[in-house]
Amino acid sequence: MRALLPYLALYRRHFWLLSLGVVLAIVTLLASIGLLTLSGWFLSASAVVGVVGIYSFNYMLPAAGVRGAAITRTAGRYFERLVSHDATFRVLQHLRVSTFSKLLPLSPAGLARFRQGELLNRLVADVDTLDHLYLRVISPLVGAFVVIIVVTFGLSFIDIPLALTLGAILLATLVVLPPLFYFAGKKAGEALTVQRGQYRQQLTAWLQGHAELTIFGAAKRYRAQLDSTEYQWQAAQRRQSELTALSQAVMLLIGGLAVVVMLWMAAQDVGGNTTPGALIALFVFCALAAFEALAPVTGAFQHLGQVIASALRVTQITSQQPQVVFPTAASEKLTQVSLTMDKVSFSYPDQQQTALKEISLSIPAGQHIAILGRTGCGKSTLLQLLTRAWDPQQGAVCLNGTPLSELDETTLRAATSVVPQRVHLFSATLRDNLLLAAPQATDVELSTMLERVGLEKLLIDAGLNNWLGEGGRQLSGGELRRLAIARALLHDAPLMLLDEPTEGLDAETERQILDLLAEVTAGKTVLMVTHRLRGLARFGSIIVMDNSQIIEQGTHAELMATRGRYYQFHQRL
Repeated sequence: MRALLPYLALYRRHFWLLSLGVVLAIVTLLASIGLLTLSGWFLSASAVVGVVGIYSFNYMLPAAGVRGAAITRTAGRYFERLVSHDATFRVLQHLRVSTFSKLLPLSPAGLARFRQGELLNRLVADVDTLDHLYLRVISPLVGAFVVIIVVTFGLSFIDIPLALTLGAILLATLVVLPPLFYFAGKKAGEALTVQRGQYRQQLTAWLQGHAELTIFGAAKRYRAQLDSTEYQWQAAQRRQSELTALSQAVMLLIGGLAVVVMLWMAAQDVGGNTTPGALIALFVFCALAAFEALAPVTGAFQHLGQVIASALRVTQITSQQPQVVFPTAASEKLTQVSLTMDKVSFSYPDQQQTALKEISLSIPAGQHIAILGRTGCGKSTLLQLLTRAWDPQQGAVCLNGTPLSELDETTLRAATSVVPQRVHLFSATLRDNLLLAAPQATDVELSTMLERVGLEKLLIDAGLNNWLGEGGRQLSGGELRRLAIARALLHDAPLMLLDEPTEGLDAETERQILDLLAEVTAGKTVLMVTHRLRGLARFGSIIVMDNSQIIEQGTHAELMATRGRYYQFHQRL
């Protein structure tokens, strides 16, 4: 239960709206009970008086009460659903924002051990499951408790023993059955949450890697694993459904016994009247209606195990402490950037191999640096340290002499433009994906930049309203790369970090992009990781890395003259 406390705190932000939903639910339940009770008594009383008592029996007042209860129930149910679901959606909105805001500072260190499908499932499905806490647990429980008190109090004006008996049965049912079915359904609910996450994660991996699984002959084996998880998930759903049916059967049984008890007691005496007549129907129909109000409670507590399991899964991520913490105080805006690294060493968590070993650099503002080396030698890791995706275990990284750890996140992000190896696009329009880099840019500026990177064909037909789809699947690898370059140039930061910016481009397009970068980044500090040797002669300095260290550094002419590793790269062309 403690796992739910952080999420219950979010309900305080919408306390009055949620409370209004509970009040409307109570009004609706009381109207339903009043309708059935009054209708039962009215019909019975009418039958008892018959034609003889037609002039002495007041038909108008009970008939008006029945109509009023029916109207109140209908209107109450409508507004209760409207208010309750609106409040729940608002709580879920804040819960998603709160969860995502806690996830962002964890990336990438705190999220590296989770697959993307698993993270998505926890952020979407598990958060959605938490809405059961209000709609299926809190609201029905509070409503049922208030209904018991009101019904008992109201019936006590007619007959205290009968009212107390019915109230005692209702209260005992409310106290005993929900915890009983909670413990009965706890394991099934937890299994349902876990297996749902496993299935969706495996299904996502199956869809994304179907081609590779087929090529390497692993498709049938992976499909069998997916089917096994699905069968287990369905088995958990079946157990949950069986418990729901059992809870409803037990509730019907107790309700029937309560009706029999009311019928037996009321037949003897109601309020001192030994010939109660229609009052017997009043207590019987009131018992029937009251147990209908309690019906959702037992089933609701079966979902509590599922809600708690989802809360624990979300908390498992959000309770982590970020490894990189930015200061809150604003730093001075950086218009030009010089970079120094003093004996920086870094290793990834749970990895024995060192990613960077005592890297020392001094790059003046406005200089362009190219970084070469074999795959896995630490080139991309070096750029990640400059964005503070990670902090080095040893050494210091400084911009303009200020350690990165002393720069607030807004200042650092404003001073840095990045073209990563993996380009991330949202399922949105071309305009939306470009405005991420420059929110204030006009459509003319966006279109001009697309034309400069050779993507003018994307403007055909829908123009900037062109829908890119999930991950920009309709774009080729080269188009994705140029779109990332366009975003980086639109950001217009004094420090440019380019990780394989020309990967996937043909020779002519590569030349055009390098010429564009040289033109636009004039006066900016540029670090470009590359495996290609085209255009490196224009760089102010070239760094060659191997085995997580810098083994050569100098201009193109200097490195060619020394006939070292850089010279060997050229000889292999």
